[in-house]
Amino acid sequence: MNTKEIGEIRRHIRRDRSNMTAIYGCYVNEKKEIITKFRQSTGMMSENEGEKYFGLLKRSLSGTLGKNLIDITFKTSQVADSPEHKLLMDLRSSKLSDEDALNRFFAKVIESVELKENYLILIGCDSYDVPFKNNDEDGSSGASDEVYTFLLCAVCPVKQTKANLHYVPDAKEFHDGGAVNVCSAPEIGFLFPAFDNRSTNIYNALYYTRNVKDNHEAFADTIFHAPIPKCAYEQKKSFEALLSSSLQEDCSMDVMQSVHDEICQRIEIHKESRVPEALTVSKSEIVNVLTTCGVSEPHVAKFSIKYDEVFGFEAELHPKNIIEHKRFEINTPDVSIKVAPDKTDLIETRVIGGVKYIMICADGDVEVNGVSIHIGEEETAAV
Repeated sequence: MNTKEIGEIRRHIRRDRSNMTAIYGCYVNEKKEIITKFRQSTGMMSENEGEKYFGLLKRSLSGTLGKNLIDITFKTSQVADSPEHKLLMDLRSSKLSDEDALNRFFAKVIESVELKENYLILIGCDSYDVPFKNNDEDGSSGASDEVYTFLLCAVCPVKQTKANLHYVPDAKEFHDGGAVNVCSAPEIGFLFPAFDNRSTNIYNALYYTRNVKDNHEAFADTIFHAPIPKCAYEQKKSFEALLSSSLQEDCSMDVMQSVHDEICQRIEIHKESRVPEALTVSKSEIVNVLTTCGVSEPHVAKFSIKYDEVFGFEAELHPKNIIEHKRFEINTPDVSIKVAPDKTDLIETRVIGGVKYIMICADGDVEVNGVSIHIGEEETAAV
């Protein structure tokens, strides 16, 4: 799915637009025990309550493609005959009215979710009349030519607030309100089937994880039994370690600046082009950058081999997962330097009198602890 398709479904997930008649829930404690299960009619919800339920489900379609939102692809054999795909299809075809299928689904979620607090499993089934869109520049649309029926699930931590004084209007006084269990934004979620090319695709699902350091592999494996990439945090750490171990003495400031600048430029160009598909970079593109900036052939070859071992054969990576595109950061045991991504040319390394230095161009205003300072000519001469 691309950003436009996700946005189209997100806009539909509203009480006044949705065809979802009920939202099903299962409240679970930290010991994996079910506290309660319920079916909440959307028609019987108050306006505020409805907005909150739909808001939680909608949050499972938020974040960045490739980082928070991950494409899940089922094998053809799974779609033809597998318990995990059949269960999702049974839930969808029955619009969650199959109690046995729903209970089996809740059991699989409880089996696989590892959260330190109570949590609420929310799931709804919706139908979207997909309007036909012309290719004209005006983007005019006509009558619906397909009904996209989908499941939307969100697993939301439930946190207990501290007991606080609160105002009681009748008594016109403040009294102890006691602790309250509050449902937080989803930690995990998914959309099934995918909405690819504005059409139903039962071979794919869209998986959501809030935390870029934890993509809850056990949950994804239990529900989809399909591989998912490393979480964004692990991808970044793996890419950094790969550059360091492969390039060795060729891993210089210039090389890191070139890799960072090239990837940042691709991100910026992609943003300006407004292409809805997520941007990815291939191994060959990174290899070309390394070759261009002078990395030796043996080190480039080593990088290429290790890349496949770490990320998978010829895997394409989402660039925002492997670099900090909003800054360029340099760290020593005692000093940290953060530079705007388009100003990396202000940094260079030098060896002066046998001592290694990181040199920063300081022609503009310089502040120390918020105070503007003056760099005198004699200081420059001393260096």
